[in-house]
Amino acid sequence: MTSRRRFLTASAAGAFLARGAGAAKTELNSEVEARIARRDFHGLTKEDLPTPALILDEALFEKNLNTMAEHNKTTGIKLRAHVKIHKCPEISKRQLALGANGVCCATTAECELMISAGIHSVLHTCQPAGRNQVARTVALARRDPTFTGVLDDPITADALEEALAAAHAKMNVVVDVYAGLNRQGCQPGETALRLAQKVDQSKHMKLAGIMGYSGGASHTHGWEARKKRSTDDVAAMLDTVELCRKSGLRVEIITGGSTGTYNIDTENHLTELQAGSYIFMDTLYRNIGGKNDEHVYSDFEPALSVMTTVISKTRPNQCAVDYGNKALLRTTDEVKGRPGVRIESGGAEYGMLLWNDGDRDIKLAERVEIYPSNLDTSTNVYDRYYVARGESIVDVWPIMGRSGAAQR
Repeated sequence: MTSRRRFLTASAAGAFLARGAGAAKTELNSEVEARIARRDFHGLTKEDLPTPALILDEALFEKNLNTMAEHNKTTGIKLRAHVKIHKCPEISKRQLALGANGVCCATTAECELMISAGIHSVLHTCQPAGRNQVARTVALARRDPTFTGVLDDPITADALEEALAAAHAKMNVVVDVYAGLNRQGCQPGETALRLAQKVDQSKHMKLAGIMGYSGGASHTHGWEARKKRSTDDVAAMLDTVELCRKSGLRVEIITGGSTGTYNIDTENHLTELQAGSYIFMDTLYRNIGGKNDEHVYSDFEPALSVMTTVISKTRPNQCAVDYGNKALLRTTDEVKGRPGVRIESGGAEYGMLLWNDGDRDIKLAERVEIYPSNLDTSTNVYDRYYVARGESIVDVWPIMGRSGAAQR
C-alpha cells in the first residue's frame, strides 16, 4: 500500500520524503523506495511497484497536453488549467510551458501549494468565507500579486477589503456569477453588477473579470445536448458581462468552462477555459459522447490508471484485487484492455473482477490496470504518480495539497 499511504514530497534538492498517512513518519526501507529517493529509475518497471498504484502513461498524457494546447492556439481561448484534478506542480508546470496563462484551484491548500512551487497567475474559484480563509487569502495576495480570488457576496467582499486594508495589501478579484450550478455564484444582472461595482470602488481590490461555471453541462450526455445546456447556462452571465461594460467597468477576464465543453466554450465567448480532466480522462467523461462520436468522448486519451494485483482466485470467472473502497474503486471503473470484465466492490481493501468468457481468465498475482471513474476523488487518496513509458517507470511525481480537514 506504499503508493497510497505514504505522502511523497520533494525538497529543494530534489530528494523525496515519505510519511504514513495519518501515522508517524517511517524510514525509506524498501529497495523501490530507496531508489525513488535517489531519483534512480533505471531498470524500474511496473512489476516492481507496490499496489494499488497510480500509473500515468507518459505518451498519452503528453498527447492530451498537446491536443489542448493546439486547441487554445487555434481558437484563441486561454487555458486556466484546473489543479483539483492532479494536485501536482510538475503537471501544472508542463501545462504552463505549453501556453496556459495560469491555473485555477478549488481549495486554499491548492493555491498555497501552487504559489509555493513558484507558479503564478493562480485563480481560487471559491470565495474565502470566514476568518481562516480570509486570512490565508490575504497572505496569498501578499506573496504573489498575480493571485486572483473570487467573490459572490458583498458580506465577504467587506470582510476581505477590511483584511486587505489591515495588511496593507491589494488583490485581484473576479465576481462569480450563477451559471446553472446552485452551489455558488451571485444572481446575474443588477445583483452581480452591484457587487462588481463594490469591488471596483474598493481601495484594496481590483476587478479583474467575471466567472460563471456551468458545472451541470460538463457531463451532459451527447455533444449537441451539452452545447445547448452550456449555452443556456451561461447566457445570463454573459449578459451580465455586457451590463458591467456598459456601466463603465473593465471586464478583462470571462472565465469558466470544463473539459466536457472545451470545444463549446469558445462559442460562448469565454476568454478562459477552466479545464482539468483532459490531461488524464476518466470513465465518466469518456462515456458522455463527443462531437464526432455520440457514444465515446475520444478527443482525449485515458492516460491514468490504477494498477492493482490479483490477490485471490478461488472461483472460476472471478478474482479479488487489492483495489477496494478505500482506494476509491467504483463499479463504473473499467478494466484496461478487458472490455468484458465487470467490477464490483469487495470491501475496504478488496475489489472483485468478474467475467463470463473463459478466454478472459485472469491469473493469481497478475497485474491489472483499471481506469478510475472520477479523477478528483481518486487522485485525492494517492500520494504519487508513477510515470510510465511502456512497462518502464521513468519518473515519480508527488500528489500534494490534498483535501482534508487540516488543509481546506
